[in-house]
Order: sequence, then structure tokens, then C-alpha cells
Amino acid sequence: MSLQPVILSGGSGTRLWPASREHYPKQLLPLTSQDTLLQITATRADGIAGVDIAEPIVVTNEDHRFIIAEQLRQIGKPSRRIVLEPVGRNTAPAMQLAALVAAQEGADPVLLVMPADHVVADAPAFRKAMLEGHAQAQAGELVTFGIVPDRAETGYGYIRVGAPVAGADSARQLAAFVEKPNAQRAAEYVSSGEYLWNSGIFMMKASIWLKALASLRPDIAAACEQAVTAAQRDMDFIRVDKALFTACPSDSIDYAVMEKLGAHPELGAAIVVPLDAGWSDVGAWDALWQVSDKDAEGNVTRGEVMLHDTQDSLIFAGSRLVATVGIKDVIVVETPDAVMVADKAHAQDVKAIVTRIKSEGKTLAASHRKVYRPWGWYDSIDMGERFQVKRIVVNPGSKLSLQMHHHRAEHWIVVSGTAEVTNGDQVLLLSENQSTYIPLGTTHRLANPGKVPLEIIEVQSGSYLGEDDIVRFEDTYGRTK
Repeated sequence: MSLQPVILSGGSGTRLWPASREHYPKQLLPLTSQDTLLQITATRADGIAGVDIAEPIVVTNEDHRFIIAEQLRQIGKPSRRIVLEPVGRNTAPAMQLAALVAAQEGADPVLLVMPADHVVADAPAFRKAMLEGHAQAQAGELVTFGIVPDRAETGYGYIRVGAPVAGADSARQLAAFVEKPNAQRAAEYVSSGEYLWNSGIFMMKASIWLKALASLRPDIAAACEQAVTAAQRDMDFIRVDKALFTACPSDSIDYAVMEKLGAHPELGAAIVVPLDAGWSDVGAWDALWQVSDKDAEGNVTRGEVMLHDTQDSLIFAGSRLVATVGIKDVIVVETPDAVMVADKAHAQDVKAIVTRIKSEGKTLAASHRKVYRPWGWYDSIDMGERFQVKRIVVNPGSKLSLQMHHHRAEHWIVVSGTAEVTNGDQVLLLSENQSTYIPLGTTHRLANPGKVPLEIIEVQSGSYLGEDDIVRFEDTYGRTK
């Protein structure tokens, strides 16, 4: 038996600002361990008894493609099928793209569709539920997993369960999806024992999904099929056609298919398998505090943190010592360019700060000071009028694009490693403490021919220092801007 993991990685996680940002969202962060949420998701299905786990299919966007590819490589789970959505169209089109890609190889695998940004504390319980779901999916049913609630939660949608499935351990018929309730209704749902939280995790054969969507949402099915047929392969990435996919309607898996199956029994039954495995969608900082290991005083910490008379708080230090004195139920998150302090009870309101940052035209909602690129990363460590200083690290064997700038000159100083520098008509090899000057308008390139990371300091000077002042002549990674 085989299982095809499908990882949906399109969220932005604005309530986890300032750690999570549009260009580096929460699924790419190591929030609960040394591994990122994406990496943990990619290994979550490993070890399901008697089931072969295929290389994951990841559906994401253009901005995150190289980071995702590198993070999967780091854990020994590389994927040759990273599907790039040119625009977001919700989960039903994303799943359709993955199903079409899976079906291209002639097989009909069972798809396990998982968001990239969830936490599951009890791995054995997760695998047990997946095994039961796999049996139902093999039989042609469309399966979702409902979280057994441990409290009356107003932030989640709910699933009302129906009759037990004959011969199954815990699987139930899916009676209805229910929108997020108010507090009173949520308490009634939990006390009744007839409702589960909607996890957004699904399992079914690729052929079953393709047939169901073609019947229930033929407009989405046709648009996705056309976009995949016209897709282009670019290294590990599958670029679906932008114009064709942009024309695709937006809808969720729930609305497009699952809640309509009761009226179409010929397409298969909607089944829900209860999942009691310490699940969280880590939607805000208080949710991360709930699922994380705590010290004797109920605190969750990361980085260089010093606590005194501090209880039931979450303190994340990204770049320096963070000290707290005499606080309780507080969230402190420090990054190199922003600090956020909140009462834990108001963690959901962090989104309001992100909205305000965007409205004021600041970039802090979108990007960190440290920016990842397919060749490595850079950190803007200082800037002022007409100058900027960057720390740049280039991975072994990688190189930046061949480029020039209209408005700035650059000085490069090698801190460690070996740099191969194209500077106009010259090609230079520079080692530690050596430097070069690149005049404004000169074609140039930086490469690392060595086997260890190359680190340089770049000093820019000029009238305009924006990242869009780049004219690319050649790029290993297919970038044009």
C-alpha cells in the first residue's frame, strides 16, 4: 500500500508576527523544535504500519520555492514535485493541482493532504488515525480528520459526526461542516460529544478526488487541468500556467466537494476519522504556548532569555538577550528589526498591528531583515542616507545572478571562504581579507567555488539602494527580477 503526502504551504501566519512574515511565514520557522513546521509535516506520516510513503508533493508559491526545496533537502526528503501557484485560489484548486501531478505518473495513490503549519504532539496517535483513514480511502471514500476538542473553541470550524462506519474502529459518517460558533454554541457542541474541530487534513485516492471535483465543480477542475497541461518544468519546480490558473475560481475542499457528497453517493461517502493527537494549527502565539514544553513556572522560551519572577509567559529572543522581571501571561517576541509585547489573552489581536504596518507602507509585515535567497542569504546590518551594509553568505557551489545596478556602486570584502568575482571584464579569486570595488553600471557576479560557505561584507553607496535596482543578464535560478 502506498500513500502520497501532499503538503499545502501557502499561508502567511500574520498572527505570529514578527517571527512570521509574508516572505518567510510560520511553516518555515522552527517554532516547536529545531526543525521547521514544514519539515515536521514532511516526516509526519513516516512509520504508518504497512504503508509506503512517497516523496511529498508540495503546493506553494513563487516566493517560497527555494526555501522549501532546501528545507526538504536538509531532512532527506527532497521533492521533485514542488508545484508553484502563481496566485492563491484556496485549498480545492491546490489539491486539484497535486492530484493531477500525482496522476501524471500513471498510478492512483491515496493522497494525504496536510497544511504545512500544524503541530501534532502525539505522533503514534496520528499514525493510528491515518491508518484507519487509509483503509477508508482505499475503499473509495473521501476522508477528513476531525480533532477531538478539549475545550469550547470559537476560532475553529466544526464537523458534526453521523453514524459509525460499519466495520471501522472509530470512523463516522460526516453529517455536516459547521462555521465558527460563538462561545455559547461552541460549549454546546463540545458537551454534546457530536462535534469535532475541522482539521483541514484530508485523505482519498487521486482518482476519487478528480472524479468528485469534475462532477461538483467542473469549472475548477477544467481550469486546473488546463493550467497543469500547460505547465513548465523548472528544476524541482512545476510552474502551472499563470493566465489559466488565475482564471480558476477560488474555493475550499470543504465547500467544493466534502459538504456536497451526501447528495451524490455515487461519488463516494464523506467520512470523518477522529484525531486525538495533541493537534494545533498554531494560529497565534497563545496557541504556540499551549502546545509547547514549559518550565516549572509555566514559561516557554527560545533563544537567549533570562527570567525573574515570570510565570505562564512565552519569551522568544531572536538576536539578543531578552530579560523579563515580574510578569505573568505575557508574550514577548524579539527579532533583529522588531519587538512585539502582548498580553497572552490578546494574542489574536497581533493581526491588527500587521494591518496597521501595511497601511503605513512599512515593509516589516512582509520581510525580515535577514532575507533568504536560493544561493544563501543576506542580512542588512546597517543603512543610512546613500549607504547600506549587508552581510552576505553564499552556499558552496552557488552563485548570484550576473547583474548590474543603475544607481549604486558596491565594495565587497571577503570575511571567510573563497569568492569568484566577475567584475566587468575581469574574473578574480578573492580570499579572506581581500576586497574589490564594483563601480556603478558595471556588470558583476559573485560565486562560491569552494566547499565551505562564503561570507562577505557588502557596502553599497549611491542615490538609490532598493532591491529592484537590479538588471539581470543571466541567472541559474530563472529569476528575472
